[in-house]
Amino acid sequence: MKPPPASSGSARSLRRWLRSAGFAWTGVRHAWATQANFRIEAVLGTVALLLCWALRVSPAPVLLCCALVLGLELINTAVEALSDHVSAEWQPQIKVAKDAAAGAVLIASALSLLVGLSVFGPPLWRLMLSLLH
Repeated sequence: MKPPPASSGSARSLRRWLRSAGFAWTGVRHAWATQANFRIEAVLGTVALLLCWALRVSPAPVLLCCALVLGLELINTAVEALSDHVSAEWQPQIKVAKDAAAGAVLIASALSLLVGLSVFGPPLWRLMLSLLH
């Protein structure tokens, strides 16, 4: 694969920004096509955003959690791809890098679950109580 030519022009160039955004979108599409966890996290994020709409709660904390989890999943994908390129053999340092990147996604996902409980818990509780009375 031929590398893209060096960028030219100012950092404020719309053409340069669009080109960079295209490369970034290619990375997102690759993660969607190859990473089951990315797809699962994206679908769960969409469900959470729909729940925000249905319960009439602010989507801001959910959007931030989605951005964090999906962004870290993209970084995890990048670490895995680069690590696999550097060495096909098992290397302890590569294991640390891969495990740490995966751990970042795990922590963000677990804390996002807690955010979800704090955002959705009270309105769901009120809804349950209103249905019982």
